[in-house]
Amino acid sequence: MRQNLQSAGRLRPVDLARAHGLSTQAVRNYEAAGILPAASRTASGYRTYAPLHAAALRAFLALLPGHGHQSAAAIMRAVNRDATEDALRLVDEGHAQLLDDRRTLEAVEAAVGDLEPLPPERGDMFVGALARRLGIRPATLRVWEQAGLVRPHRDPRTGYRVYRAADVRDALLAHQLRRGGYLLEQIAPLLAQVRSAGGVEPLEGMLADWRARLSARSRAMLAGAAALHTYLDARGDAGAP
Repeated sequence: MRQNLQSAGRLRPVDLARAHGLSTQAVRNYEAAGILPAASRTASGYRTYAPLHAAALRAFLALLPGHGHQSAAAIMRAVNRDATEDALRLVDEGHAQLLDDRRTLEAVEAAVGDLEPLPPERGDMFVGALARRLGIRPATLRVWEQAGLVRPHRDPRTGYRVYRAADVRDALLAHQLRRGGYLLEQIAPLLAQVRSAGGVEPLEGMLADWRARLSARSRAMLAGAAALHTYLDARGDAGAP
């Protein structure tokens, strides 16, 4: 099958580019990056492509929305060097990350559902202890403070940052939202509104958008998998049992 597709229907770089809404330089760049198989050359040195290259390009473009450029390129490079198992592992890792992101969203929704005004209580935390609880560096908490995500108090005797119950809640919620891909400048005003209004309404739209983006990414991964399967078939990669 691979030999038939390589020899049938010769395509110029411009033909392959136009069919996919790309520039000829982009096609050459994809070939140089290993995303496409190496082109054949005419006696005068010009590149020629075949339907197999078109199938590779369709697979890569289909993988992009769900996996991102870096992962999609790595998947295609693995296939083109005949390391199909490596490519499938990368696909699996993408789905595992999506599942983890879904669980993160569910955790944020649960955290938001539990957000209520918190009374003062003992058990304040210093920056090191809170950083360990979140699994981040203390420097990250200081960056969040500068961005307005958290507002720790200062111990009057030592000057150390002290995180009270409400501050810990804000830090936990900020951490979850950061894992969801939101920027500091997006999170800060929402947390400020939650603190001032004592409610979670500002987060409802963000969480709905987050869920919609995860669903779109899931569907994109399905489309990418279908195109990759077609390309593997075209190459004759049946898959070892």
